[in-house]
Amino acid sequence: MSFLDILAQPDTWQLVGVLCLGIFVQAAAGFAGGLVIVPLLLWAGYSIPEAQTSLLVATIPQNLWGVVSFRDALDSKRMVWPGAARLLFLPLGVLTLQWMESFSMVTLRQIVGVAVLLATLATILFRPKPRDQVAPFWSYLVFPLSGFLQGLVGMGGPPMVLWVQAHDWDTRRMRGFLFSMYLISLAPGIAVLVWFFGSRVIPPALIAAAAIPILLAVTWVGLKVGTALGTQRLRRITMALLLLMGLAGLAAPWLSPA
Repeated sequence: MSFLDILAQPDTWQLVGVLCLGIFVQAAAGFAGGLVIVPLLLWAGYSIPEAQTSLLVATIPQNLWGVVSFRDALDSKRMVWPGAARLLFLPLGVLTLQWMESFSMVTLRQIVGVAVLLATLATILFRPKPRDQVAPFWSYLVFPLSGFLQGLVGMGGPPMVLWVQAHDWDTRRMRGFLFSMYLISLAPGIAVLVWFFGSRVIPPALIAAAAIPILLAVTWVGLKVGTALGTQRLRRITMALLLLMGLAGLAAPWLSPA
């Protein structure tokens, strides 16, 4: 099947639509792109590796833009351990995912639903007091966990977001750090997924790459909407959406067709 044949299929535009929604949420609310995209693509019939690969490709422009925009706020020395820890534990997550593929799609939807619920509840309930330094223990826990979760379900962002919020950094430094962590793991993440799961993850990646002009336009709209509605209002809407998606994942045995 040629790439033009792939583009002509309805499932292709379903994938593009989900990517647009996740990128819009990420641009408007500042987080949760992966938490939206991965579970929705599972409900659309894609596997977790396919969802992850398309997500990683779709976020390349946004993360490049973020690193370039906030480069003056970056501390390269502070990114060595976090970036290395994420990369070291990412293959372990993918290896676990390969084992999990023997599970039924219903069970996988439940697992992803639990991951979305835990990440959302942690974001809602965890309110660290910002400080200049955080105990090293948390770094040793957060970044390996982030890499593992990135490889497992494509949701490595929440632990890092909570870690960043525990620091008294300004917004530019926070966003620059997060964009850098995401960017560092993009190429290795795609490579590991292709290595473990082969050619079946290539079509979603190519579709995501072809959709990048559309996703850039969606990013621009999301930034405008985020500015107009305000961060707190969007945060509440996003959290409600994520809780609903997490609960839907848990209820997969009753919501999935027989």
